[in-house]
Amino acid sequence: MAEGIHERNLIKGKNTAMGGGFYLASATLAVERFAFYAVKWLMTIMVAAAVAKGGLGMGKADAAKVSANLVAMTYITPLFGSILSDRFIGARYLIPVGMAVMGAGYFLGYKADSIAMINAMILVVSLGNGLFKSQIHAVTGRLFKDQKLLDKAFSTQYAIANIGSFLGTAIIGVLVMGRGYAFGFLVCALVLFAAALIFVLGGKCLGDTGKKPFKYDEKKEKEEKVKRPLTSGEKKRVGAIVLVSFFSILFRVFWHLAYLPVYFHWAGENPAANWMVGSFTVPSSWFDALNSLCCIIMGPALGMYWAKRARSEKGDFNMFQKTAFGLLLLGAAYGIFAVADVARGEGQAGLTWIVAFGIVLSLGEMVFAPLGNAFISKYAPAHLLSTLMSVWVFAIFISAKTYGYLYEFTLQFPFAKTYFIIAAVITFGGILLAAFSPKLNRLVEDEK
Repeated sequence: MAEGIHERNLIKGKNTAMGGGFYLASATLAVERFAFYAVKWLMTIMVAAAVAKGGLGMGKADAAKVSANLVAMTYITPLFGSILSDRFIGARYLIPVGMAVMGAGYFLGYKADSIAMINAMILVVSLGNGLFKSQIHAVTGRLFKDQKLLDKAFSTQYAIANIGSFLGTAIIGVLVMGRGYAFGFLVCALVLFAAALIFVLGGKCLGDTGKKPFKYDEKKEKEEKVKRPLTSGEKKRVGAIVLVSFFSILFRVFWHLAYLPVYFHWAGENPAANWMVGSFTVPSSWFDALNSLCCIIMGPALGMYWAKRARSEKGDFNMFQKTAFGLLLLGAAYGIFAVADVARGEGQAGLTWIVAFGIVLSLGEMVFAPLGNAFISKYAPAHLLSTLMSVWVFAIFISAKTYGYLYEFTLQFPFAKTYFIIAAVITFGGILLAAFSPKLNRLVEDEK
């Protein structure tokens, strides 16, 4: 009974500093996601749009590569930011600075009239994200003393963050109609500046979490001040984190790729799908909003399921099994994509196909993505917490840097055939991982 009350207090924030800290961190992440996903869509469309429509007049492949650069660079710089928080500066102090720098980058996007200025925006946003990304997740992981709550906490946080993504892509897609793309960048910059200030003012609810570098673990401060070699069990766990991160590359490269055909094949100048609802043309940014909405709904439901499963006699699925489930769902989503193109023949596919694809894609994401942070929080040695969080992030960098070129390559081949092959590759990876998951899970079992 006491454990149940403790869990509710931590998640709902009833009379606990930890609960308030959890929601401050989650709301901060939501605001950052609001801006990031809105700008990701804005920039991709602006680069490919004709100059007469406020764009830069470049091709689809160029737009894909620029979009990939934004995603990739914002996932490589946290490796450097994590060194600061692991060794020199408390993570909570880096978070608002990172948000302010990202806001400055988006302001550059507001002023951009050339690809050089877009690239400058990407550089500045990436630097800010390096100070922000791993630190916000690491602080969240340290708010919970009971590690059994981490899967639920990170799934819930992922859903809250997607409220920001949903609002960003839903609102900005409408706001720029008639105002031009630049206005959207300005909104995102102002939102981040305001959020940085709010985080500083609300920092008391974090308690002491993140004030010190993570090499000084809150639970074992004296022990961690003395540098010691990793034990055999810790080395295995580090290996397990690296292995899961490797499979995240396979997942993420195709997850990111999925958006580009929606923007250009299904909603370009000669759309393969009908995006009309009555007389209203649905903005392609609303596909991103659909993903976020699904995550908002699925996050708490999956979080409760993981918590219930962990309390059962069978125990929870291990991380390798969950990763396999995510891959299988992603493969199924690509199967829907390919079938939709076959089914439409020479005509346009109904918007229902895109919605179905988006829902299955989002379910795969929710099974896979948030649990990586929980897995690392559970098994990473304290003095390597932010660094190993950044290994996860680095895997996303590799996939992000790859998908733009992969999209350019796919443009040479028939759509349906290409995406059937992609579905098969992803599904095979999921089956392979599921088959070996019992052996792989031994890497993180307690030392005897």
